Amino acid sequence: MPSSTERRAFETEHAGRPPAVLQVVPTLVTGGVERGTVEIAAALVKAGWRAIVASSGGPMVHEIERAGAEHVTLPLASKNPVVIYRNIARLQRLIEAESIDLVHARSRAPAWSAYYAARRSGRPFVTTLHNIYGGGSGAKRLYNSVMAKGDRVIAISQFVADHAIATYGLDPARLTVIHRGVDLARFDPSAIHPSRLIALAKEWRLEDGAPVIMLPGRMTRWKGHFDLLEAVSRLPRRDLQVLFVGNDQQHPGFRKELETRIAALDLGSIVHMVGDAKDMPAAFMLADVVVSASTEPEGFGRIAVEAQAMGRPVIATDHGGSRETIIPGETGWLVPPRDPAALTTALEMALNLSPRDRVMLAARSRAAMTEKFDARHMADATLDLYTALLFPDHAPGHREPDAADAVAGA
Repeated sequence: MPSSTERRAFETEHAGRPPAVLQVVPTLVTGGVERGTVEIAAALVKAGWRAIVASSGGPMVHEIERAGAEHVTLPLASKNPVVIYRNIARLQRLIEAESIDLVHARSRAPAWSAYYAARRSGRPFVTTLHNIYGGGSGAKRLYNSVMAKGDRVIAISQFVADHAIATYGLDPARLTVIHRGVDLARFDPSAIHPSRLIALAKEWRLEDGAPVIMLPGRMTRWKGHFDLLEAVSRLPRRDLQVLFVGNDQQHPGFRKELETRIAALDLGSIVHMVGDAKDMPAAFMLADVVVSASTEPEGFGRIAVEAQAMGRPVIATDHGGSRETIIPGETGWLVPPRDPAALTTALEMALNLSPRDRVMLAARSRAAMTEKFDARHMADATLDLYTALLFPDHAPGHREPDAADAVAGA
């Protein structure tokens, strides 16, 4: 694959300007899609390319701009067919006004607009499949199918790739698996100053010495909060602190259901819903075990990777992308989904690790994440894919004609 130096050299072959990539997402609020968008924008800028992100906006816009990329606000979060149709013209104008060379869509509703805008403008179109997407009806499958229409399609795990081939008949030649990555400089246990831990523990009013079980993720039903409550209720100890870390603003009714169940299980004194954490590396360091109890398979599962990078014991449900990121018995545990009893057993094993075993597990976890899921690997692979589309003469396997070719063709 071309090096970053080679990518910079392409600028001189590109009408005297750096190539420009437009990423299209619904919003820039929080989550794996948004984080990946920011990371690729930063990688493009670092490589000397121009990075533009179009979305409906959100708090992560400042991260886009801080990375040296540009943001354009458009109503891309809307699923209204009329707005989606009008967004085609909006994106086409943006593509032509900003001399965009490649369009990369990361979510279904804006992907439909981006697909037609790219086609009308004659630009390469890339999509990223972040999950398998549910689709029982024909209309739903049609709506989802835009994510398989890219000139090149990125799947964030082999699990997602296999589903795309089976569901959409996607040609494997157009499909590339690029696992999500973790910023190993940010998620580095040795980089966490004790003051960050003290501040967060004080904010969350944690008790000294009580083990912490943490479930990070948006407060939504399929993340497995109820299963963790059931599992904790079966533990033969109450000297624990269970933290639900994540935003509940989109599902306020779900929070009320959780509170009712917490009270019914008499867990009110140990379960705390603490909201979003701005300093997730420090948050992980406060955890004795991190749980990802998703009832539906996740395309990748960034939380499990970030927690392992921080050397934390991880328990995840045995489906989806977790099977590709956790080594059972080495870096964590996999348990059947919707099985509180199995989750209880795994929690007991994690909480009962000896200090020596915890140190050894942390070393194995950090090493595995460094080898397979460094964000730099993800960025390099994505930019290599862009390069292959925009500059096929520099793509792997391309060879300039030589004298032997001339003789053969004579």
